[in-house]
Amino acid sequence: MGNTNTDEHNTTRSSIMEWKQIHPLHQIAETPSHKLLLKQWLKEEELINGRIALKETQIDSIRKEITMLYIFFFLFHSTTLMLLFNTSTTSSHACHKSWVPSICSLLFSLGLIWALRYKSDVEAHMEKLLHREKEDGGLLRKCVEELKKKGLEFDLLKEVDALRRAKSLRVETKEVRKWSSRDFVSLFIFSMACLSLALIRVILCS
Repeated sequence: MGNTNTDEHNTTRSSIMEWKQIHPLHQIAETPSHKLLLKQWLKEEELINGRIALKETQIDSIRKEITMLYIFFFLFHSTTLMLLFNTSTTSSHACHKSWVPSICSLLFSLGLIWALRYKSDVEAHMEKLLHREKEDGGLLRKCVEELKKKGLEFDLLKEVDALRRAKSLRVETKEVRKWSSRDFVSLFIFSMACLSLALIRVILCS
């Protein structure tokens, strides 16, 4: 009787050892729960990669729009100054009407500064979303690698719960508002707008 129990124990132990020697991917393929989880994670990882690619494309598009706004700003003011210079040489009463181009230049500059700030804020928001997607992708990729490496030794309840906690407990740090490159760019554009107003006055009234 004792020998029978010993033989059964040895058989069970040897079968467990043989099962552990099987490659983890084969273990996953033979286990419905692990196989389903791996499929779900791979599909979610593909979706995250798609969202990352989309956000990167959107950020590139926003940056191109910001560049075009800079070009419009300098083209507008350079063209305006050239036209006003030509006007001042042919008209002696241009100084009395200098407030008209000054107001137009000021309104255009303020509108463009607002557009630049808006686009810059959108860009910053998209960059935060992109960073968050990359963090989610990194966490998920780590879990997929652990699942493929451990096979049946991968604790579903523990690892899945750890992944959910990592996502839910992630706290977005609110940085203290400080000067950024966008603020300096806006200040530079505003300074150029003021310089343009001064040049308009000098050109028309000199």
